[in-house]
Amino acid sequence: MKIISDSLSFSTRGFSDMKDLTQEASKKLSENGLQNGILNLFVPGSTGGLTTIEYESGLVKDFSELMEKVIPSNATYHHDARWGDGNGFSHVRAALVGASLNVPFSNGRLNLGTWQQIVFIDFDNRSRSRMVLLQFMGE
Repeated sequence: MKIISDSLSFSTRGFSDMKDLTQEASKKLSENGLQNGILNLFVPGSTGGLTTIEYESGLVKDFSELMEKVIPSNATYHHDARWGDGNGFSHVRAALVGASLNVPFSNGRLNLGTWQQIVFIDFDNRSRSRMVLLQFMGE
């Protein structure tokens, strides 16, 4: 079994900005030549998350609106009192979604459903430069 590490870098706008990483992850898989195994994606940071969704404008908006209802950006958070950066909601949202995702692959292709894409969500309250670590494990 081989283990190949890589990364993706991109810019985000914050406030639940969602980026589709599917094509870039598929391209990296193709470049490394592995056929069967698993891809682990990981966000090094505490205000971003990874999941899968049908990356379609209506669902992207629905997701953002749901986050605002469940974890409102204008609520009071103890984190904000300690650090004064106003992004307590960002940390809570990221913890709920999670910082990693595993996607199996076979025959050199990610095993995603027809309408399923890998997405990064930036929950912070400002624009940022982001990175997602990729680790391909397989043969």
